[in-house]
Amino acid sequence: MFQSFEVTSRPEQGPPRLARLRAEMKARELEGFLVPRADAHQGEYVADHDARLAWLTGFTGSAGFCAALQDVAGVFVDGRYRTQVKAQVAPDFTPVPWPDTNLPEWLIRHLPDGGRVGFDPWLHTIAEVERWTDAFSGTDISMVQSENLVDAIWTDQPPAPMQPVKAHPIEFAGETADSKLTRLAEELRSAGHRAALITLPDSIMWLLNIRGSDIPRNPVAHGFAVLHDDARVDLFMQADKLRAVRDHLDDSVCILPPDKFLESIAALHGPVRVEKSSAPQKIADVLGESMVFGDDPCSLPKARKNRAEIDGSAAAHLRDGAAMVELLAWLDAQPTGSLTEIKVVKKLEEIRRRDNALQDISFDTISGTGPNGAIMHYRVSEETDSVLEDGHLLVLDSGGQYLDGTTDITRTIAIGPPGAQERAAFTRVLQGMIAMSRLRWPKGLAGRDIEAIGRMPLWLAGQDFNHGLGHGVGAYLSVHEGPQRLSRMSTVPLEPGMILSNEPGYYREGAFGIRIENLLVVEDASTPPDGDAEREMLCWKTLTFVPIDRRLIDTDMLSPDDRKWLNNYHCDVREKIAPRVGKSAQMWLDAATAPI
Repeated sequence: MFQSFEVTSRPEQGPPRLARLRAEMKARELEGFLVPRADAHQGEYVADHDARLAWLTGFTGSAGFCAALQDVAGVFVDGRYRTQVKAQVAPDFTPVPWPDTNLPEWLIRHLPDGGRVGFDPWLHTIAEVERWTDAFSGTDISMVQSENLVDAIWTDQPPAPMQPVKAHPIEFAGETADSKLTRLAEELRSAGHRAALITLPDSIMWLLNIRGSDIPRNPVAHGFAVLHDDARVDLFMQADKLRAVRDHLDDSVCILPPDKFLESIAALHGPVRVEKSSAPQKIADVLGESMVFGDDPCSLPKARKNRAEIDGSAAAHLRDGAAMVELLAWLDAQPTGSLTEIKVVKKLEEIRRRDNALQDISFDTISGTGPNGAIMHYRVSEETDSVLEDGHLLVLDSGGQYLDGTTDITRTIAIGPPGAQERAAFTRVLQGMIAMSRLRWPKGLAGRDIEAIGRMPLWLAGQDFNHGLGHGVGAYLSVHEGPQRLSRMSTVPLEPGMILSNEPGYYREGAFGIRIENLLVVEDASTPPDGDAEREMLCWKTLTFVPIDRRLIDTDMLSPDDRKWLNNYHCDVREKIAPRVGKSAQMWLDAATAPI
């Protein structure tokens, strides 16, 4: 299987490791040391070699950091992980709500007399260090660059990944690497920049039409690149990784060993563009005055999917939708009490694997029933595996990495008759998802301008959820892709071709969780028959086609427009998916998509 269920960390492992870290801090005359959930490329997911936060604290979430002082160790987590962190860390670690509490204010409170706090300059961005510098101005706290102290005490640290790279075919990429290099180099020249540093692995993969497997679930390879204004690229990656793609890469790509990266960029003549929100501080130290700040040149072009990428994603979603329908039909046919969370995950992966285009799952499947469903990024293990019991809900969030696209879908499923509270909350979540799916909006608006629409039904009931409404999704790339987001923090205007998730939810700690998620692509909106073309408008096209559990819907709460959308959606699901599934699944699908 792609997914495993062993317990990867235990709370009791943390305290002795923290003691060793504190001894190392004392030996180096440091009052503190920062341990982020990050690698040098600032990816959301990290290789085992870079899983320092999980190794030290036991916390395995995809965002957060630890500030370890001699008398307190704060584990900073956002709203998605405030339930999870309680179960994963020992009492020696103090969960800190973040960004409600930021690092500078926390350090000022816990180091009133000042002190030296160490950090690895490869693991913190230029923007982070800039914020610290401003915040600690006028205090006696100093941030000190250091070698990584976790690496110094982690005696059995796994080696850095060295997986082979493969070519990404033009029929899926939709544009040659040479074409991408030419147009991005022209953009650099227009901006007056001689070169741009590219530190994000998915940007390098997109730019050169290659894919890797250094990170589980993400088809990327670790490396750095320099894009020059004459369309040349210096690619800093181990040559052994690139043996299979050397003929695929154009002569304009010069392969160099990673240990030559700092030496090479030090010799660049500026202006050299660097993205301060993702590039490590170490790069700023080396580039100095030749550095100018700007966006990763691949970021927006990668987000604006071309026709081949959109068509590939649509095709992948149809096949993935068929796998989900087969799974849901099978699930409903099993006797109550006979299934566990792990059995559901294994069956879904078994069905997905029938598709030869499947390369991996796009993240570890979240299969959480009852109270586990309230843990937003729950990872089922052999120790937490729970039986699907009558009256519970099952949150099933999963996806596949296919050669032609990346999928991500969540459905909440009733196990036996649901309660009235669960049905009411589910219906509000559904209303928010429908409201966003139906939305038309003026060009130029960003995610922060419209995401409240997906929350409004919950807000009216005094409810909410602690994650964004939606994230960007790559084309056989990262399942969480920037810069596009449906988030109150996102200022990037939405543009045609961008693929995003639409996933409102509701979570009652200790009781149940609810999430419904479809993927959507931004399109130009046509003028309605009774409208005019006063403003250019955008709209969504749905990519995901899987039934929504009608047993959980309180139909009396739905408006006529809600009913119309849901019935039309289920009609589309039936027409598109029925020819792709077996007879028994077709019968289940007919019932699951019946009009309400």
